[in-house]
Amino acid sequence: MDVGPLLLFVVVATALAFAFSNGFHDTANAMATSIVTGALRPHMAVALAAALNFVGAFLSLKVAATIAERIVDGDAITLTVVFAGLLGGLVWNLVTWYFGLPSSSSHALIGGVVGATLVSAGTSAVHGQRIVSDVLVPAVFSPLAAVLVAATGTYLVYRITRKVSGRLRDRGFRIGQIGSASLVSLAHGSNDAQNTMGVITLALIAGGAIGDGATVPTWVIVSSAAALALGTYVGGWRIIRTVGKGLMHIASPQGFAAEASSAAMILAASNAGFPLATTHVCCGSILGSGLGRRRIRWALASRMAAVWLITLPASALVGAAAWKGTQAIGGFPGVAVMFVVAMAFALEIYVAADMRPVNASNVNAEWTEHGTPPAYVQEPEPGDGTAQTGEPSQGKEPAS
Repeated sequence: MDVGPLLLFVVVATALAFAFSNGFHDTANAMATSIVTGALRPHMAVALAAALNFVGAFLSLKVAATIAERIVDGDAITLTVVFAGLLGGLVWNLVTWYFGLPSSSSHALIGGVVGATLVSAGTSAVHGQRIVSDVLVPAVFSPLAAVLVAATGTYLVYRITRKVSGRLRDRGFRIGQIGSASLVSLAHGSNDAQNTMGVITLALIAGGAIGDGATVPTWVIVSSAAALALGTYVGGWRIIRTVGKGLMHIASPQGFAAEASSAAMILAASNAGFPLATTHVCCGSILGSGLGRRRIRWALASRMAAVWLITLPASALVGAAAWKGTQAIGGFPGVAVMFVVAMAFALEIYVAADMRPVNASNVNAEWTEHGTPPAYVQEPEPGDGTAQTGEPSQGKEPAS
């Protein structure tokens, strides 16, 4: 019996599972600030983000080409390598989601694929120079650039509106945040959905379903976009809370400036073909919007930065281990066993997270040192005054 098609099916299903995790893991990139300022109600925010992530996936395919062609040698790619790489990214997404720490799904996927390729085909199959130029350099400079752009934008926003009353200004920027958050969602879809497209294309080439150098099939684009959108709609409330409430208290002018800065940078990166860490950009923009205006919780920011530093090597280790485990059992049974193990791990993470739930009802609760909110908090109406508004007095926000 030819198990090739069945193996390809499992790999594609795993890729779509990764896209789903990418969606709920990175929802915070677009909507955290709009939720915390009251510009959008939580469920409305994630629904809007899901729809625009889906649309954004059709804007460009340059990042998909980078994933499929520039990171590793195509001749070294097998279905088992692609499968193991996907597990590396998926497992890291689940672990960081559980702890509510935003990390790059793009880097997790790239790390997983690189780790699996290293143990299966050696260092010669990994395009190290391209990883440095296309992944590592943007990873270092994008959050720094985001801090600078957002800090400048926030200064200009407050400067231009300095004669406008605080209540009127905040209400206006809450409305503006709907547009800026929508742009971030569109940009996120244009960048992150292509990670899955690129990996599925790699799998199709490795499985002989399409030829080397073929364009991304339409069904791959649609299914990747749909999986990302569905994951986004589920809502990664744990990370939304960390980004929106944990780093600092965010006022609507700052939220608008941060979102506009993030959208501009992510769209530019997608057009250039860089698999940019949208999480790095969005968190950098939030930090930039708070410089000189809010007390930033630097301890939490430092933990996030540490997670960013280890994302590539950690997911690479998981990808390498997944490939070794698959090979130890051998063939399709090895892939099937590792798939079941991964799903069991995902279920365990979900059950553990459900014991400390974060959801739409308590995502906006006041931040505590351990980050876990009360079980239920009344969800505020948009603009009802319960969100942080106005320009803050210096040094009055509690820091953890």
